Amino acid sequence: MSISFPAKLTERLAAAESVCVLTGSGVSAESGVPTFRDAQTGLWAKFEPEALATMEAFQRNPSMIWDWYEWRRKLVRQAKPNAAHYALANMESLFPRFSLITQNVDGLHQAAGSQKMIEFHGNIMRTICADEGCVIEDYDASQSPPPCPRCAAYLRPDVVWFGEAIDQGSLDKAIALADECDVFFAIGTSAQVQPAAGLAEVAMQAGACVVEINPQRTVLSKRANFALHGAAGEVLPLLIETLTPALSRN
Repeated sequence: MSISFPAKLTERLAAAESVCVLTGSGVSAESGVPTFRDAQTGLWAKFEPEALATMEAFQRNPSMIWDWYEWRRKLVRQAKPNAAHYALANMESLFPRFSLITQNVDGLHQAAGSQKMIEFHGNIMRTICADEGCVIEDYDASQSPPPCPRCAAYLRPDVVWFGEAIDQGSLDKAIALADECDVFFAIGTSAQVQPAAGLAEVAMQAGACVVEINPQRTVLSKRANFALHGAAGEVLPLLIETLTPALSRN
């Protein structure tokens, strides 16, 4: 694949001190991780995911919700980071200040080596106490759901369910990073899920250069300074390859 990047884009990136990246489900989809709604197959095809990913559903039928997430965890365990994940991990070393905010819960960014990141919606592979919210690593996996070894309450996946708020500290930090960056990337996201979708607006209002990478056009495409239409796993490595010589001269 050959892509010609606008000279103004590479110039802005070469001069950037701070880069902030937001990733969505499109990045993980390239690793074979089905999107939240596409994952409903087999036994779970008759259920709407929005009806399962709630505290109310967990309270009504904790065993079913735990089993659903165990099934989703199995799908995630089969996935490996793709070229986009590795490219973003590489970008950390290219800029004085770099931050990654992800809407994905699969941990593939960490598996690729990313460190400076915010998991906006949690991590499906982490388990927490449904009452105390603390992370629990050692528990009786034979039970569905397992009891918390600290207080005997049910355990649940550490993800943000419908009706739950994103951690305020993470939200505040993400907004600050978007407000302070020179270049903001929105990659593989529909730009419709709030509050993550609002981060591009924060960056625009602060004067940052906003770059979208997505195979399809979104509501952000017309407003972004640059809209690169293609798979992140193809576009990002080529962008870094193009950019590296310019950065090495700075």
